[in-house]
Amino acid sequence: MRIAMVANTSWYLFNVRLNLMRVLAAAGHKVLAIGSPDQYAERILRAGFEHIPVPFSGDGVNPLRELRTVLLLMRKLRKTDSDLVLSYTPKGNIYSGLASMAIGISTIPNISGLGRAFISRFPVPHIVRFLYRVVLRRSSLIFFQNEDDRRLFIQEGLVQQEKTQRVPGSGVDLDRFKLSSGGSRAKRKVIRFLLAGRLLWDKGIGEFVQSARLLKSKYPKVEFQLLGFLDVQNPSAISRADIGKWESEGVITYLGQTDDIQLYYETADCVVLPSYREGVPRTLLEAAAMELPIITTDAVGCRDAVEDGKTGFICKTRDAIDLARQMEKMIHLAPEEREAMGKAGRVKMEREFDERIVIDQYLSAIEQVSITGNLWPC
Repeated sequence: MRIAMVANTSWYLFNVRLNLMRVLAAAGHKVLAIGSPDQYAERILRAGFEHIPVPFSGDGVNPLRELRTVLLLMRKLRKTDSDLVLSYTPKGNIYSGLASMAIGISTIPNISGLGRAFISRFPVPHIVRFLYRVVLRRSSLIFFQNEDDRRLFIQEGLVQQEKTQRVPGSGVDLDRFKLSSGGSRAKRKVIRFLLAGRLLWDKGIGEFVQSARLLKSKYPKVEFQLLGFLDVQNPSAISRADIGKWESEGVITYLGQTDDIQLYYETADCVVLPSYREGVPRTLLEAAAMELPIITTDAVGCRDAVEDGKTGFICKTRDAIDLARQMEKMIHLAPEEREAMGKAGRVKMEREFDERIVIDQYLSAIEQVSITGNLWPC
């Protein structure tokens, strides 16, 4: 089959779906990567896959511009004679779904998060829900990364229950993300908290900074680090001015962005993600696979990645004081206790979130589509 993989950024396809692309190619499929022409497009090409540039606006809601993206997607899918679309991210799912409907291509969207329409008073939530309802009714199968989102879509009538499957997030590459041989954090004297990911207010960056302020007054040697992209096209993006102010204040250290995130996991003691809502946060899966204890919110998707008190701690959503309380509990643990939490997290990743589980589900679904042309009647 000719399989088009669509996301709003090529960064996502390269960093999150490259192993799936390789397995599909090894199985004899022709894999096409469709995403914005960012710097990762060249890396996809060097990895041996065709890249087709389609620019997605990160924060745009201009109807004409968004329609142009859908029409461009439709032309690219038709021109490449694609048989099946695997889509990711809210815009990737909706826009490729609309384009695929127009030319009669099967789709398997992956709901990895619901976007701002579901977590804030975004101007067009009803439109987003309507579009999801339209495209998902014509999808062959819909993968959901957590049961909460799957239940919500079913209850709101956005999807037919029999066309849904749960996958364990995007999974984690256990060979890539593992603590180096002999690696140990028990001997370090300074506790280091790391928040890694897209630097958006919706990720709880504000709560992380407020908690750091509270804790710095009591534990001046404790370190709080931020790692991730700035200047992204998103109305929830943290500005460089915000980062500069926090650094000048001495509250956090900004590490920039990296493709070698394992190096930062190696030197951290705990990974924190106080997000408001997720699919299942990949950064938490990676951190746990690297034997790091984690702290996250009792929010959809986030709580799936941690066992409270065993592999990390859970805090209240949008609550900097409770986040600080959980971080202080982590500070007071003996190094050996944090290490034991990290090891338990690694076991959880091996048992529940191995990327191979996700890939196998895709292989099974694609085989069914190749045999029947679809999975269920639309």
